[in-house]
This record gives sequence, C-alpha cells and structure tokens, in this order.
Amino acid sequence: MTTEKFEYKNWWKGASAEEKDAAFQFCSGYLSFLNRHKTEREVVAYTEALCQANGFTDLNEAIQQGERLQPGTKVYQNLRGKAFVMAVIGTEPMEKGINIVASHVDSPRLDFKQTPFYEDTDMVLAKTHYYGGIKKYQWVCIPLALHGVVVLKSGEIVHINIGENDSDPSFVITDLLPHLAHEQMNKKMSEAVHGEGLNVVLGAIPLAEEKEEAEEKSKENHKDPVKMNLLKILKETYGVDEADFVSAEIEVVPAMPAKEVGFDRSMIGGYGQDDRVCAYGAIQALLGLTEQPARTVMVYLSDKEEVGSMGNTGAQSAGLTHCIAELCALTAPVYSDLVTKRCFANSALLSADVSAAVDPNYKDAQDKLNATYFTKGVVLEKYTGSKGKSGANDANPEFIAALRAIYDEHQVAWQTGELGKVDLGGGGTIAQFMANLGMQVIDCGVPVLSMHSPFELTCKADIYNAYLAYRAFLKAYK
Repeated sequence: MTTEKFEYKNWWKGASAEEKDAAFQFCSGYLSFLNRHKTEREVVAYTEALCQANGFTDLNEAIQQGERLQPGTKVYQNLRGKAFVMAVIGTEPMEKGINIVASHVDSPRLDFKQTPFYEDTDMVLAKTHYYGGIKKYQWVCIPLALHGVVVLKSGEIVHINIGENDSDPSFVITDLLPHLAHEQMNKKMSEAVHGEGLNVVLGAIPLAEEKEEAEEKSKENHKDPVKMNLLKILKETYGVDEADFVSAEIEVVPAMPAKEVGFDRSMIGGYGQDDRVCAYGAIQALLGLTEQPARTVMVYLSDKEEVGSMGNTGAQSAGLTHCIAELCALTAPVYSDLVTKRCFANSALLSADVSAAVDPNYKDAQDKLNATYFTKGVVLEKYTGSKGKSGANDANPEFIAALRAIYDEHQVAWQTGELGKVDLGGGGTIAQFMANLGMQVIDCGVPVLSMHSPFELTCKADIYNAYLAYRAFLKAYK
C-alpha cells in the first residue's frame, strides 16, 4: 500500500490559465470594492444596494406584511446600518439547519472623540480614540481620510467622506523629527507613540475678520481663530455645528489606495482587508448561487469584532438570532421557540475571518508545521484564542472532515494552521459566539501579512480560493 505525501501546494503551480485568469478577474472586483468601502457602514450600504439590484426582499417589510417566505425567496435585513444578513430560503425546513458564512466588516482605525476639535500653536487638531488592536506608531506620518456620519438633532444624517479623491485634502498625525527624538527612540515600540498623541491635523488658517466687524467679534473667536475657521468651513460645507459631533461617528482611516503588489501583480495591499477580504468573497459566493438550495443559505456581516463583538451590532448581540427566528416564523407551518432552537443545533457556520500568514521577515513567530502560507489557499483554523486556547471555539473533527470532502470535491485549495506559536499571544474571532448557539463552527479565511496595519497584504490565489470555499460550502454542506 502506498500513501500520498501530505502537503499543501502552491496553487499557482497547478492552476490552469483559465483558473489564473478567473482569480485575477475576481480580485479586480475586490480591489475596487476595497477602495470604495473603508468602514462597516459603507460595506453594509454596498451590500444592501447589491441585494436590491438582485431581487432580494427586505425582511422587515415581509414581517410587517406577514408574508410567507417560499423556497427560493431571497431576503435581507439591515441591522442598524452596521451589520447585515442576506439569505436564500431553501426547500428543506429551517429547523433542519442552515448554512451560514459569517464575517465582520469593522477594521482597526481611529475614531473622533465626541468633543474632538482644539487649537494649539496656531493649528486646529482633532482628538481621537483608537479602535481595535493597532500599532500606534504605524498611524503617524501617513495620509489619512475621514469617513462617517454626523446625525443632527432633527434625525438628518450627514455623510462625511473626505480624503479619497485626488481633489480632496488629506489629514495627518505628525511625528517627532529624528534629530530631537533621542528619548522617544529609547522607548519600547508600544510606548513611543501614546494614544492621546494620535491627534489629527485639520488646518492652520485663522478666521478672517472684516475690519468694520472686528470690534464686534466675540472673545471666543479671538481665542481660537483657527478652530473657528474650521467650524465655519464645516457649517458652510456640511451644515453641521461643533455640538453635532456629540452624535457623530467619524472614522479616521488611511487615505492610501489599495494596490496590486509585486512585479507579477500576484498580491493586493490595502487597508481593511481584515476582514473585508472574507466579507467580499462571502457576498459574491451567495450572489453567485444559481441553483435552488436545499438548505437555507445565509451570509452574516457583523460589526464590533475588533473590540470583542460587543454592542447591538456585534456578534454577541441578538441581531442574528432574532433574524433567524423571524425566518423560522415566516417559513414554518407552526412556529415555536423549539423550531428556532432546532435550527441553531442543526446549522453549520464558517467564521470567515483572516489568519496570520508566515512572514519571511519574522518566521520565528510561527510553528512552521502548523502555520499558514501565501499561495496555498483558504485556511481552516480549528481553533484561535490565545495561549491555552482561551476564547477559542475549537471545531469538531467531524465538521472538519465534512469540509475536507467538500473542498476536495470542488477543487478548492485549502490549508490548515493556527495563529502563531502557542505562548506568543493569539487572537479571537466571532466563532465562539456562534458556537454558543449550538452550531457547527470553524474559522475559515484568507492568510494575511501585516495584519491590522494601514496597508495589509493578501495573495490573489488565497482570495479566490476563499470565495470558492464559501460557495462550495453554501451549496454542498448537508
């Protein structure tokens, strides 16, 4: 008896010209998506527009009308503009379980504080609070953009997007020049830049005063003339006052565009690929299904993963469970809570989140036998967590075996791995919260280099195979 050597292969080596072309075409769409949607709100708005263009029904409208959902019905639910569910109803009863691909659409960034603006040394700046796990020193001296919303007392929402177009201004956080940075350079990297020092420069021109009105200007105007000029610009351009930023959500993100990387253009570099690279593949996988599914299929886009999945749009909220309960109520002949509980117990979910690829510059951070690599496909990660698997889901081997069979049958390039050496640290995903509902759950995503940086790196081979993996799972898992 002979045995086949167990190894994960470079996908490019065995791929046909047609497969390579398909990967490049898919990633062309992803690159455009990445450049246009840098916040969770923007991804949700994009996905909702896609659903409306592809014949999906708003679940909230179906609920209000008491509409029964028949097999083949496509529905979506926008969860407070920051999380999203899209689904296609299957021929089998919901209580037999559904197939879900779940990803998060928030990314590490800087958020404006509620009282952001102040003037110092004849410049106006904005105070920020960093969101998620970042290396603070990576956010200084790079071009920044402002994305978000300001909600007025009337309820009107003013959308802000400044810094992405060639005609837009950029913003920046300054750093100390090397000539004067001896003390700073002797600090630990984690202490060289402080969170309260991540203040964004917004302007330097003072408010102009007409001569005949100079004496009538308020003392406040004279005190902070540069800040007052900024507030004048905001009022004239967007119709917002300083007080309105109390009810605002302004995210500071890198203004750098996502780009193809390498002479061979085999990689993509850009901000927010954790976890929009998986979210994009999941969305396209569900939209690309052409056959009526037996089991109901769903994509869930969550918020707040980078800060523990808290809040009413995070994976620990009741948003997804309420949505599934509504689907059960609109499809089951007779509904009870037991129908929803059976649905959870019989469902399977891919926690579509990225993994840490081996960095050739930092190979010592990984156990090479259990690490993930560029070019070898989507990653099945049995557990994440930290050190003693703290906060991990730890998927069942029966579920892993079923996925192995599906992926091999559908010619999906896949690999296994874990998030670095055991005692170095680690990280979590939404998998544990979904598993708490009784579902079969495993992490399944794209390997990434420079994760959580302003310019993350992915490989087109892995991006494309993640899409194939999500599509195969939605179609074939039983």
